[in-house]
Amino acid sequence: MVKAKKSTVKFVIDCTQPVDDKVLDVASFEKYLHDRIKLNGGKTGVLAASGVVITRDRTKITVASPSDLKFAKRQLKYLSKRYLKKQQLRDYLRVVAASKNSYEMRYFSISAGDDEEDAEE
Repeated sequence: MVKAKKSTVKFVIDCTQPVDDKVLDVASFEKYLHDRIKLNGGKTGVLAASGVVITRDRTKITVASPSDLKFAKRQLKYLSKRYLKKQQLRDYLRVVAASKNSYEMRYFSISAGDDEEDAEE
């Protein structure tokens, strides 16, 4: 008998900009995700039993999940925003979908407000 290989879905959170500026710590963000990701109807702490793997590069976090688990990409955005709020970075960083399976943390662009102030003077 030949068993079919289970396909996995990978989601990537790219934190390159804040990590390069030493604003965000990827290790603590990975631990936060590991502790807070909910599976199987709202249970935390069952990542290993479900086959979900969180890996970390220098600036990227990858969450690999079996495709039959129906892991929601939206939950990663929600947890990323909560982590930024907890670290008091939510006013400066935002989480943007870079592609179908990835998010990216970017700074808010605040250059538009400077032009208006110059015009009033």
